[in-house]
Amino acid sequence: MKIIDAHMHFSNIAEFRKTASDVSFVDYSVRGIVKEYKENQVVLGIGMGLTEIEKGGFPDPSTLTPMGMDLDKLPYNIVYCAGINPYDADPEALKRLELEVQKKNVVGLKIYLGYYPFYAYDEVYKPIYELAMKYKLPVVFHTGDTYSERGLLKYSHPLTLDEVAVKYREINFMMAHFGDPWVLDGAEVLYKNRNMYADLSGLIVGDGAKVQRLKDSPLFFAHVRHALVYTDCYQKFIFGTDWPLVPIKHISNL
Repeated sequence: MKIIDAHMHFSNIAEFRKTASDVSFVDYSVRGIVKEYKENQVVLGIGMGLTEIEKGGFPDPSTLTPMGMDLDKLPYNIVYCAGINPYDADPEALKRLELEVQKKNVVGLKIYLGYYPFYAYDEVYKPIYELAMKYKLPVVFHTGDTYSERGLLKYSHPLTLDEVAVKYREINFMMAHFGDPWVLDGAEVLYKNRNMYADLSGLIVGDGAKVQRLKDSPLFFAHVRHALVYTDCYQKFIFGTDWPLVPIKHISNL
């Protein structure tokens, strides 16, 4: 079976490198991702554009919009969503972003709710949504738990997406991580809004042993199963790994 990984990372972020070496034990490199994709029949990866200027600065308010993937030269089978830094959203930044989205390997836009202290409906993102409509691009939101203690959870709660889903019906929105742990709230936003989808990436961070332990737990996925059944629209859910936070082999076999 051919698989598309709808959510992965390939950026020179210190925290990603540390997680790969100390937690998930993956080879965070071109060689590593090419090998894992080949072994697990993944034919395409969609990366989330993210950069940091200061090592360990993620989420870095000084990075330029658009944020891309700068770990190394991208393998041929990886495309990406251009990342948005709301602190860099002046006319020059928007010009750069418009040029970026016209590249063949840019397939969407990524907004990092919770990492940056702005709600999805904040006016700072209005030009981003207008650009998405102009080029018929999906917009991906980080939702749920943040992979940084500096994140602020109130901004990444999935209920905050309802307002933009209603206001911008022409845009297809992706709720990354299904708003975990608030997946039942996320399920209601999906159920209500025809233009809202979710990826199931990032539910586990760890190596193969941790994935197996949590897979066998009677409780760990209970809230996710409840939310999936509530939504009752399985075609709205998309597979993603959040690599390098977990080995693809183990997460694809869940």
